[in-house]
Amino acid sequence: MGIEIEDKFDVFPDYAVPDLSKLAEISGPKSYQLVALYYDTPDLRLATRGITLRRRRGGDDAGWHLKLPKAKGVRQEITRPLTRSTKIVPPELAELVRAYTRGAELQVVAELDTRRTVTLLRAAPTGLVEIADDRVKGTVYTSRPEEPRVVRWREVEAELLEGDQALLAKVGKRLMKAGATPSEATSKLARLLEPPPPAQAVTKDGTAGQVIVNYLASQVTALLSQDPRVRRAEEDAVHQMRVAARRLRSALKAFDTIITGTKRVQDELRWLGNVLGEARDLEVIRARFARELAVLAPELITGPILARLGDDLLAREHEAYERIKETLSGERYYALLDALDTLTARPRLTKPAAKPAQDKLSDVAAGNWDRVTKAYDTAQAISDPERREIAMHDVRKAAKRARYTAEALQPTLGKSMAKLAKHATAVQEVLGTHQDGVVAQETLAKEAETARQAGEDTFTYGVLIGLERGTAERAHADFPRVWAETVEAIGKLL
Repeated sequence: MGIEIEDKFDVFPDYAVPDLSKLAEISGPKSYQLVALYYDTPDLRLATRGITLRRRRGGDDAGWHLKLPKAKGVRQEITRPLTRSTKIVPPELAELVRAYTRGAELQVVAELDTRRTVTLLRAAPTGLVEIADDRVKGTVYTSRPEEPRVVRWREVEAELLEGDQALLAKVGKRLMKAGATPSEATSKLARLLEPPPPAQAVTKDGTAGQVIVNYLASQVTALLSQDPRVRRAEEDAVHQMRVAARRLRSALKAFDTIITGTKRVQDELRWLGNVLGEARDLEVIRARFARELAVLAPELITGPILARLGDDLLAREHEAYERIKETLSGERYYALLDALDTLTARPRLTKPAAKPAQDKLSDVAAGNWDRVTKAYDTAQAISDPERREIAMHDVRKAAKRARYTAEALQPTLGKSMAKLAKHATAVQEVLGTHQDGVVAQETLAKEAETARQAGEDTFTYGVLIGLERGTAERAHADFPRVWAETVEAIGKLL
């Protein structure tokens, strides 16, 4: 797997690559003939989302390549060795795009025959940029395979192989000065196929409906982009996918006066979040215990606690990941993704959705903060301490929803929403610190009982429980101050 940082330029057939020797030491040029077959569903579900899956012969990187969107100008690329078959996509690559294909067959949709001339630029001490001058013949098979469409063009790519982007920027300036223009196509395949963007409802500029539909579409994209990373068990992927699911569900709840008929989708997003949550919670608590054990004096660590709180929890985490992978390959998950696509393409918008965003959405943000204060008042009215603590969990959830709502509206409503999100986060975090400490104590108590039954020394479990109790009690004691400051600050905002 690698990360591509590159700039693409359109050039005329007779374009002359300028002399770049003053920027760096030149190696080359070398020429290659590259033949690539591109795979997609018949309706171009991969290309629509900016994904490229190809089998390429020729050059230094022959093989299978899967390029996934990551950020502007940067793409994640996963490679596999070249196989003999041109009909069967390597299963591990097909698996990574299942959130997009959803059971549809992958087939050859296009072919690119490229005459590539490569020049390397090396600048001391580590800068290395590759210039690829490509003359391309593209063939499209999607509409009528018996009468494929052929397109020819020329383009130049500058890709950063080593070092920072300063050298890449200088190369780009020289190329443009010689007549090259930045390409609007994200890839050769996008230029050839010209796939439509993901379907999204057309809404009037500046309306509440436009803001909400755009936000929902962005979070659907965020959720989909994490799917391949979760399947590969990449760092923080489960967390990011879970956050996207939570943001979607929170938005559908918060903006139910703008978009209706989403109860079923909300329920399914909760289900997905719960599936992801098992592995994420184990990941977090395992890391938490590892940090605490790392700073304890050696004489305070007795018995095989490192194995129980490390290897044992890691094994459970791996089991949870397997359940996630099974879920992400199931029809229920695909049905949820289809429902999210429908939600952004054909949402059930209400009359208030046509109102100016500034007028309507400010009220929504204020209403969501009112939910926090009402949840707090309800909790404080409960005399039983144990029941009151359970009710305070509802305050935390309401604060998180208020935060997500404010963050969704920040691009439209500006600094006031940024401040609201910040204050809601403060309430969420102090309550979360307390809750996490309580949950950690419960987990340690269960692990200690297992260790005791196995005849192991449980002294260190007691030490950790004491640390977690202190963390929870400090957060509990700090909450009244945080709450008072937050209520005063938000009172001035809303």
